[in-house]
This record gives sequence, C-alpha cells and structure tokens, in this order.
Amino acid sequence: MKSLIALAVLMSSALVFGVACSGGGGGSPFDNGGTTDTGGTGGTGNTGGTGGTGGTGGTGGPTTGGPTLPAQSYDYVGMIANLPQHFTDQNAQNANNTPGNNPVTNAGATLGRVLFYDTALSANDTISCASCHRQAEGFGDTRTFSVGFNGGLTGRHSMGLSNAAYYQPGHFFWDERANTLEDQVLMPIQDSVEMGLTLQQLEVKLAGLSYYPQLFTNAFGTPAVTSNRISLALAQFVRSLVSYRSKYDSAFANQGPPNFAGVLTAQEELGRQIFGTGPGGPPPGPGNPSRGCDRCHTGPLQIAVRAENNGLDATVTDVGAGGGRFKVPSLRNIAVRGPFMHDGRFSTLREVVEHYNTGVQDSPNLSPLLRTPGGQPMRLNLTTNEIDALVAFMQTLTDNAFMTDPMFSNPFTP
Repeated sequence: MKSLIALAVLMSSALVFGVACSGGGGGSPFDNGGTTDTGGTGGTGNTGGTGGTGGTGGTGGPTTGGPTLPAQSYDYVGMIANLPQHFTDQNAQNANNTPGNNPVTNAGATLGRVLFYDTALSANDTISCASCHRQAEGFGDTRTFSVGFNGGLTGRHSMGLSNAAYYQPGHFFWDERANTLEDQVLMPIQDSVEMGLTLQQLEVKLAGLSYYPQLFTNAFGTPAVTSNRISLALAQFVRSLVSYRSKYDSAFANQGPPNFAGVLTAQEELGRQIFGTGPGGPPPGPGNPSRGCDRCHTGPLQIAVRAENNGLDATVTDVGAGGGRFKVPSLRNIAVRGPFMHDGRFSTLREVVEHYNTGVQDSPNLSPLLRTPGGQPMRLNLTTNEIDALVAFMQTLTDNAFMTDPMFSNPFTP
C-alpha cells in the first residue's frame, strides 16, 4: 500500500490540473497504450450502478457546458495517505483492492469525478453514474430499483460505494460478476436498460466534448479518449470514496486503543458489543452480549471477505454469485442507504436486524456463520432494547462529512 501511495504522489506531482504531462504519445504508465476495450455488452439490467431521473448527478455534461473545477485539484492522494491508522494498518492494507497499475492520482480521480457525474455517459444525456449513487445517500440509492435512461428498472437494488476499495477479493456487483472495479465501471454504461451506449459510441461522444481533452491529458499524458482510460479514471474516483469521519471513527482519534466509552452513548456502546468486539475481545457467553455480526462485517471497517448466503429465502430465486450468495457490502453509511438487501426487501435497519434475530431461512447454501453448532439457522434472540441498541450502533457509522465533501460532489453547475 505504501508503495502505491508513493507512486501516486510521484504521478500527481506531474499531473497537476491544467498542466499537461510529458508530451508525445507516451501517456501514463497506468494506461495500456490507449487501446479501445470493446468486449461484451456489459451488465444485464441487474446492476447496482445506474438509474435515476434526478437527484445528485441528474444533470451534467452536455446540458451545462462543462464542469466547474478548482484551479488546483483536490488532493485525493494526500487524503488517502493521511487516513487514520485503522484504515492503514496491515488488515486494511490486505483488504485494499487497488491494483498496482492503477493507484489513485489527483488528475486521474479528478477526471473520474467528472465522468462519474456526466450524463453524457448515457445514450440520451439523462443518466450519470451519480444518478443512483448519490453522495447524500452514501453513494447509494434510496429507491428499491434504479431507473435507467429509457425508464426501465434495474433488476437489483443499487449497492453503496462507500469504501469500495476495501474488499480483498476485488469483485463487484451483488453477484460479483465483475472481476475488478476497472471492469465494473464500464458495464452499466453498456447495459441496455441502464445507460445504453457501446464503448465505441462512448469514446466518440466524449471526444467531442470540449472539456475532456485537457482532463485526459492531465491524467494520461495525451488527450486520447479511450474506454480503457475511462475505466481507469472512474475506478480511481470510486476508490477515493473513503468514509472515515463517522462518530464511530472518532473513537480512534488518538494513538492507542479506541475510546468507545468516551465517544458512544451507553446505548450505542451496548449495540457495538452486541455487534461484536472483534479478534481479541471476550468470547460470546455470560457477561458478553456479542452476537458475532462482526464475523461477516469484520474489523473496524466492517468489511467482508467473501460473498455469503444470508438466509433470505429457503428456496433460492436469485442465485447471485451462486447458491443465493451475494456480495456483503461495507456497513459504512448504512443508515442512509435503505432499502436493504439485493432486492431492497427491507425498508429499515430494524427490519434487517429482525431478519437475523428470528427470520434466517434454512437455505441449502446458508453461510456456516449463520448456523448453530447443531446445523440449525441461527437466532440472535435479541430483546427489543437490544435491537434498538444494535440499530443505534449502526447509525454511528454515518459519515456526514463524507456525504457533503466537495471533493466528491457534482462538478456540473445545476
């Protein structure tokens, strides 16, 4: 991770916004020579990456005449380099899916931010990535299904993008069909429901917009608009969406053990203990209220290590990643991202907790983490007060600064 940061700092120093990088056709070392990726048709209408008819990102691109950007780009590299310790320790580094050939740079993330909010990425200039990954909603969508460029609905609920960089397998979408974030970001653009462009159409369209040549030059050394470069820049911006300023995070403000007792209310702290105190904490049993939620949502970043079947249905109707398994999202900003699950079946966090409390179904591929030692579906057996406490704890994962930070906001003037 440190080597990636060092490389990103070096690149960013040469790619300050408004100043072209080295001349000629060398481009960026993160660019594969500018070749066009034209493979496949992308998603299937079941992605969590598009939709929307308004909100943040509902306008932009060709409807405004271009983005408004600061004279000196936001310091995405510096932000990542100075994250608090629980985002930079060995466990977090091991979970980070940033590839060696595409670290976040200031110029790359700036281009990615413009692309993310630009409705020119859809066939009729109505939908951007941000149309259903809305900053005020933790880069998620509060609608059950997102609306595509022609009014069609996606087949699954949109996933939030908070801390997308922290998932070691590196797969994306609920069914994990995208092997990397670089693959994922191009799929909704090509989807016939979501944004409706081929990659060739995308390249031609963006190359004709006056504000992109300089942005691509800043990021990659030449103004060539290719789908590969679009993929790299979008992935850099999405990986920069690090949520680290929640109430929960403030307990880690000083070196040493986190000060949960000094930061959380008694109810929130009870909820944290019910959620689970992680490796090194006391085992479940008398005097320890832990129900082991942190076995799936691990560590202080509450991130997963693999897709799981969480017992939504005894008979699987959506196989997801196989056998009813689905990617387990980060819980950061979960309180503003409802409805919940791949199909948006639960409207509130309380309904989610009730599912794990009494409703886990005996699916054939149910995660072993949700079975008792005797093989039965687990029941949490929480009281009403304990459910309230667990919900209160999850609300401490909300990061209001993240959801209003201008470096992640819409650069297009309404």
